[in-house]
Parts: sequence; structure tokens; C-alpha cells
Amino acid sequence: MLIGLPPLLGPDMLYALRSMGHGDEIAIVDGNYPAQDHARRLVRADGHSLIAVLRAILAVLPLDRDVPAPVLRAALNNDAAQAGTIHREIDAVCAELAPGRKVVALAGADLYPRVRAAHTIVATSELALYANVILRKGVIGHESAR
Repeated sequence: MLIGLPPLLGPDMLYALRSMGHGDEIAIVDGNYPAQDHARRLVRADGHSLIAVLRAILAVLPLDRDVPAPVLRAALNNDAAQAGTIHREIDAVCAELAPGRKVVALAGADLYPRVRAAHTIVATSELALYANVILRKGVIGHESAR
């Protein structure tokens, strides 16, 4: 345990987050996503929900300010116009912990190649369907990175 870090962020997760550079993306996926097959680097977060993992990561990860939408998420039935309960929860967490950062829903054809290309995939035990999020890492400079 460390002071000031969410306990959910274990050594593998912290290593992945710290080794990412500006513009790298981390995907947080639900329990049905084929993470083992698709990941360049895989971190398991078994037993944790997507929302808990999202909250923990957003507590330490600066989001990119140089892109219009540093947060991308899946959509209900892979249709960017549809949202389910989990998507509204994702949007609310991001509004709370990353105010001013735009969250964009993507259709599956646009989202899944981005997940496969992500620096790291974090596999959760989330049961909700289409519960996948991509966060793009920013920088920490003279001004607050949040």
C-alpha cells in the first residue's frame, strides 16, 4: 500500500501507467472482451468493475489536452447513438474526475481497432455489455495536468 494511491492500482497497473508516454492510450475493458488475445500488454483487474478501475486510473493519469476527446467509450449495441446505464456512469465519472474533457462514444468498428492498438489493455470483471473505455495520456507540466 502507498499513501495517496488508490489500492486498486497494483504494481502491474502502476508500471503500465508510468511507462506510458504522451499520446499513448490505455483501454479498460469489460469481462467479455477478448483481452488476452487482443492485448499488446495486458493487466488483469479481476474482481473489479470497470467504474472502480476507471476511477482509480483517473485519480493518477493526466489526460491529453491536445486532442478534442481524450476519452473514448463503447456504445450500446456498438451504435454510437445508443447509451446504456454503464455508458451514463462512465460519462458521469469522467465529468466528475476529468471536468472539461470530452467523452466520445464510438461505434464498434471504430473503437475495437483502437483497443487493439492501445499501449495496455486492463481486463476487468465488468458484467455490463459494451463497457469499454479508452483513455489517452497527457503530460504534466508547469500547469496542472488535470
